[in-house]
Amino acid sequence: MSERPTVLFVCVHNAGRSQMAAGYLQHLAGDRVQVLSAGSQPGNRINPVAVAAMAEEGIDIAANEPKLLTDSAVREADVVITMGCGDECPFHPGRRYEDWALDDPAGQGIDAVRPIRDDIRSRVTALVHELVRPD
Repeated sequence: MSERPTVLFVCVHNAGRSQMAAGYLQHLAGDRVQVLSAGSQPGNRINPVAVAAMAEEGIDIAANEPKLLTDSAVREADVVITMGCGDECPFHPGRRYEDWALDDPAGQGIDAVRPIRDDIRSRVTALVHELVRPD
């Protein structure tokens, strides 16, 4: 793993789960980690309820846009974290892969999205402790 690891979060639409995870990692790790996110079938825009849920945490993901998952993004990553994209995520040896089983916030109200957001925060916090050396 490189001194400044690259983490790629992948979900189907890159509109909710992966965007929230990327927002948390950027917020918690700052420039000590390069953060990427993408989707196997990216949506047209970020889920507004995910944006609202993250805003409650003081993290602004409103300007983010869903991006298409590319083979080069996977090659660039040290850690690839998938969230429901199944077999559509390319595999490259030498990367660390994790699959986070998380409910999809698409079509859910804020009360249903908050627990998903909180689960993501817990997982990202643990990831930061694994990847980043204390200052």
